Amino acid sequence: FATEFGRTPGSQGSNGRDHHPYGFSVWLAGGGIRGGIAHGTTDEIGFHTEEHPHYVTDVHATLLHQLGLESERMEVPAHKRLEMDFGHVIKDIIA
Repeated sequence: FATEFGRTPGSQGSNGRDHHPYGFSVWLAGGGIRGGIAHGTTDEIGFHTEEHPHYVTDVHATLLHQLGLESERMEVPAHKRLEMDFGHVIKDIIA
């Protein structure tokens, strides 16, 4: 489970919490992903990544790798290749 952003650690008054791309969680299961681990850390309030920072493109590359596909060779309908920002496989989470 994942979204394209997390939520700020602190509230914005009565408006709730704002979008926050600097430290959030992704939950993965099955497909050769190691179970029972937490990979990476944030600071004590969850504001910034401290260890093992990754981007959404890294998650994409990892999932494609587990499906036997190469993110470097993927194309989108407008014939643009993903090689501009294809991410890196997160090898530490693969079983």
